[in-house]
Amino acid sequence: MKLIGAGFGRTGTFSLKHALEQLGFKKCYHMWEVAEGHHAIWSDAHHGRPVDWLSLFDGFEATVDWPSCNFWREQAANYPDAKILLSLRDPERWYDSVMNTIYPASRQSLESDDPNTRIFGEWLFDVIWRRVFDDRMDDRAHVISTFNAHNQSVIDEVPPERLLVFEARHGWQPLCEFLEVDVPDAPYPRMNTTEEFQKVRMN
Repeated sequence: MKLIGAGFGRTGTFSLKHALEQLGFKKCYHMWEVAEGHHAIWSDAHHGRPVDWLSLFDGFEATVDWPSCNFWREQAANYPDAKILLSLRDPERWYDSVMNTIYPASRQSLESDDPNTRIFGEWLFDVIWRRVFDDRMDDRAHVISTFNAHNQSVIDEVPPERLLVFEARHGWQPLCEFLEVDVPDAPYPRMNTTEEFQKVRMN
């Protein structure tokens, strides 16, 4: 593990996953990788049961997004040489993005007629919406306060030389300087926008 993503979902993490893999960090663990059969492992982690991080992340060189970002401290301790990246965006816009994409999609899963989809929805609420935000997603001030507190804790606890605070609008330059790699001759990825998410996941 070379890079640990501490930023919440909807801070450009899917674009960041592809950016890191484009830079040679293969593979980058993201929520999409949970489907490889890792739901129970993350449930164990969130309920305080032991997790073999080295086994979970075998073959991965970076992590981003939920549920991994909830355990950035544990990962930082298990991988002392890994750098930490905190992906950010404007808190108001972040909240709007969450409430227009992954949260309603999670509710749809929870209310699905398909048993397997409902189980997945329950898992999402267990590890994100209830655990991180106290199941108060309609309370804008509370959710944004939680977002800001999480980000500040990363900034306060990680040594500056180990941390990059990054927004997608910054593009390649600060990311590549931090990782000590060359800047690609291609635009920085912009993927999984609200419009794309709604078109693919909520129709």
